[in-house]
Amino acid sequence: MSHASTPRPVVALVDAYSTASHLAPLFHARGYDCLHVQSMTSPPAAFTASFRPEDFIGTVLHEGDVDATLHAIRAYAPTALLAGAEIGVELADVLSEALGLRTNGTRLSSARRDKFRMQETVRAASLPVADQILATDLDALLDWYGPAPRRVVLKPVRSALNDGVTFCDDADEVRAAYHRLMGMQSAVGQRNDAVLAQEYLVGAEYYVNTVSLDGKHYVCDLWKTQHLGINGVRDLLGGSQLMLRDGPEQEQLVAYAGAVLDALGVRNGPAHTELKLTPQGPRLIETGARVCGAMLPLLTRAALDESQLEWTVAAYADPADFLARWETGYEVKRHAVCVNMIAPSGGKLAGYPRLAELQALESYHDVLLKVAPGEEISRTVNDMTYPMLVHLVHEVEGTVTHDYMTARYLDGEGFYDVV
Repeated sequence: MSHASTPRPVVALVDAYSTASHLAPLFHARGYDCLHVQSMTSPPAAFTASFRPEDFIGTVLHEGDVDATLHAIRAYAPTALLAGAEIGVELADVLSEALGLRTNGTRLSSARRDKFRMQETVRAASLPVADQILATDLDALLDWYGPAPRRVVLKPVRSALNDGVTFCDDADEVRAAYHRLMGMQSAVGQRNDAVLAQEYLVGAEYYVNTVSLDGKHYVCDLWKTQHLGINGVRDLLGGSQLMLRDGPEQEQLVAYAGAVLDALGVRNGPAHTELKLTPQGPRLIETGARVCGAMLPLLTRAALDESQLEWTVAAYADPADFLARWETGYEVKRHAVCVNMIAPSGGKLAGYPRLAELQALESYHDVLLKVAPGEEISRTVNDMTYPMLVHLVHEVEGTVTHDYMTARYLDGEGFYDVV
């Protein structure tokens, strides 16, 4: 006599793209099946390249009708529903709330996506933030900018991947950036009907990656980034370095980031918060209520043995385990750096003649190739145009720093064979 096997519980992932493509296998390992929810009919190609349909028992396509989507999802009776990529954050809030599952809710949902509203919501919680204006006409923007030249940042209100971010040093540059951004299609396929302008924050930039469970925030990893003025871009990300958990900078960053998450209503799931540490203290750049992008958690895992991905799965699959450990700090077992290689020009890529030198470095761990030989390479100007990311990992911090500097030296004209 045969017994039907007990069905496995189901977790629904909204837009499991980019780094979130690594969540489903971790849920499988804990005994869960995964359902994919696609938030738009044709998501941007920058997101979908990493999607793995074989990891899912099915896909529910959201075509704008929330009730129809909920009806389709209920057939799978999920025990949890969470966002994968940035484009799925708002739909995940709507669906998880309607299904009565752990959720960040819809009340502050738009403040977690709209970059202007995000800063104003954090300001309303009595936290210091950047001076800003949401401009729908040029006169108001120039009035805010004022008569004296100063550095400001203009960006789309809703986007991703550093798309459209422009640094301006005088009124003419502000005027030109405004005209270019207004009406432009953003990286997430939305038309810009307003432009966000903010004061330029002086200081190094940091990442605070967290996972929350019912308002308790675990700090998975902290990163200090390095930027370059290159290819006509004022602050292009050149790399990021994993920080120790404890120290005076870390305490300021963690306290501020936790208060930001509280202000934005991030009570459950992963979040990636970008901050600047100015002479006046930490200031928010932005928070995304999803796992950190660019596959950075894979590097975290190599250094710490676990990452934001494992902690996200623990929060939903084993809350007791999460609650038993959330107040402990992480321990750096190996030091890590992610090097963003920067292509100086575009064209047809014939090859990387010096890649072997890079791979021979003592701390070399892995390379995430974004442009393969034979493909078109673009001059690097934003997060979408890095030709490769190089992961360095080693027990000795000095070895990683040595190899980071060497990689920066190797990068440039001679590193790329462009036809």
